[in-house]
Amino acid sequence: MGGINAAGRTSSHQSYKRTVLDALPDAEKRYTLTGLATLMARASFEDGQWIDADGSSMDQETMIARHRDWILAHTNIRRIEDPQFGDHGIAANKKAQLSLETPLTFMLSRRQLPDPPPAHWDVRDIDKRKVEVTVPAGPLDLLLPENRDALVKSAGQLPTGFEPSAFYRSVHHPRGLAMTIFGASDCLGQSGFEWQTIIDRLDPDEVAVYASNSIGQLDQNGWGGLLQSFVTGQRATSKQMPLGYGQMPADFLNAYVLGSVGATGGMLGACATFLYNLRLATEDIKHGRRRVVMVGTSDAPITPEVVEGFRVMSALADDASLKALDALELLTDEDYQRASRPFALNCGFTIAESAQFILLMDDGLALELGAQILGSVPDVFVNADGWKRSISAPGIGNYVTLGKSVSLARDILGDTAIRQRSYLHAHGTSTPKNRITESHVFDTVARAFGIEQWPVAAIKSFIGHSQGSAPGDQIASALGTFEYGLMPGIESIDAIADDVVADRLAFSFSTRPIEADVSFVNAKGFGGNNATAPILSPEVTERLLTKRHGEKAMTQWRHRRDERLADAANYETRAQQGHFEPCYRFGEGVLDGHELEMRDDALDIPGYAHPVSLKANNPFGRLDGE
Repeated sequence: MGGINAAGRTSSHQSYKRTVLDALPDAEKRYTLTGLATLMARASFEDGQWIDADGSSMDQETMIARHRDWILAHTNIRRIEDPQFGDHGIAANKKAQLSLETPLTFMLSRRQLPDPPPAHWDVRDIDKRKVEVTVPAGPLDLLLPENRDALVKSAGQLPTGFEPSAFYRSVHHPRGLAMTIFGASDCLGQSGFEWQTIIDRLDPDEVAVYASNSIGQLDQNGWGGLLQSFVTGQRATSKQMPLGYGQMPADFLNAYVLGSVGATGGMLGACATFLYNLRLATEDIKHGRRRVVMVGTSDAPITPEVVEGFRVMSALADDASLKALDALELLTDEDYQRASRPFALNCGFTIAESAQFILLMDDGLALELGAQILGSVPDVFVNADGWKRSISAPGIGNYVTLGKSVSLARDILGDTAIRQRSYLHAHGTSTPKNRITESHVFDTVARAFGIEQWPVAAIKSFIGHSQGSAPGDQIASALGTFEYGLMPGIESIDAIADDVVADRLAFSFSTRPIEADVSFVNAKGFGGNNATAPILSPEVTERLLTKRHGEKAMTQWRHRRDERLADAANYETRAQQGHFEPCYRFGEGVLDGHELEMRDDALDIPGYAHPVSLKANNPFGRLDGE
């Protein structure tokens, strides 16, 4: 797994550990804070010593003591640090109509003259560069520049000081795609594999990439800049249109990170997008179509226009609503940090950015290669809501997805495990509708399966709602809980709201110890895009593999895994010291087709150890009888 969100990078469980920091042993606290300090460019490790951002050398303890409070204040949800949302306001224009009592004359650069100029303008040449324009008396429509106060000032931003595009040769890449490059590279680094080692074992068509985001790239380098270009007077670029597509994270991985010629795609399912892509991968692997799949999403929606779009839907926790919720005159930094309050009295979700990627393999390949096993996913369930009153209103599909997930997990693990060693990773957006509807789904399923006190995690209280990447955030957190036995509490709240159906649910306001065999990752998206995935712990996964493959195969796997762990540790050491080298191979190994060798049953591609088989399953049989 790999990626980046408001709590830090995904590898080494760093982002997870930021959410349970106070409950960690002292050594783990120091390790986590050190990793965040280097990630956030507060310090680096050079030539055997720690170097502060100001260039002075120091020991590790001094570095942590110096930066701890700053790190905690500049990770997770907080006041938006983008200058567009600051005191100077958001640059905008306001429509106005002037009533000219006398003609208006002004000089203008010829390049700035509208083409064609309005018919009632009198335009006179001054020289080759300037013209004089006279507008007759009467009405004049124009746009007046203004700086609008940002009505939403909290978000789950990437850690302050971390800029994903700074680590590779990015040229006008939208933020979401720069996060894609970093996140996928982090995933490969944590795996301990050289990618070539994996593909050398496989038919190139046994590889797949399913990655996307929920709403495309909408910043200035993507569709945001493109759609604004006419109105703002800026030129559209040749990159804005193609790089804005929602499936572009998959395209970037194929072209610049993995060099894959296998299956590709990206499903968009609003807030369930990550799980939609995960479903494609699990279906491919279960049916033998692919053996290794990279799955992921990358969402960077913290732009003024996207934020305003969600605000006018009354979906976001805007400043006015937060003030009203707590009867405040002014909001402090601490108030912004508590903006997301799942299952409590709340007023809307807090938008966030995140990129999350996981590497899936079939069990045979995982054992053969000695892959680390962080967990497993037996299936992903997706269902729509049926008839709806409005496209954004919750519906009934989530009862189906969670019910199927628990039923499958019970068939695998038994009743006792489901009732005593499972927990919920709630969608938990922090909207009034979500706290009622999702808790009712949980309670209904709990009653059906005899679960009395079902633990509930809701990590959007720490990192906000990253749209399509939110289930990826939840899965990364679940894998951390399996490793450390700690479930993040909902620390931004003091009490559960009265309208939450909580009779069979166990909410915790602080980190709690837990022994879990399975976590149910739940997502409820706009439009009725419901998805739930049971994520099995590594201990359970190894038991299942032993049952299928035998103890001898597992012993051999453990020997191979030790090599992978050593390689992963080398990556982690470099990352912990602030040295990131994302994989970005622009223009390498490009083929145009003339280099290929085609036979009637296979295609040989230079650079790939095995040919692509052209044999396909024929469900009909031959018509000619041969």
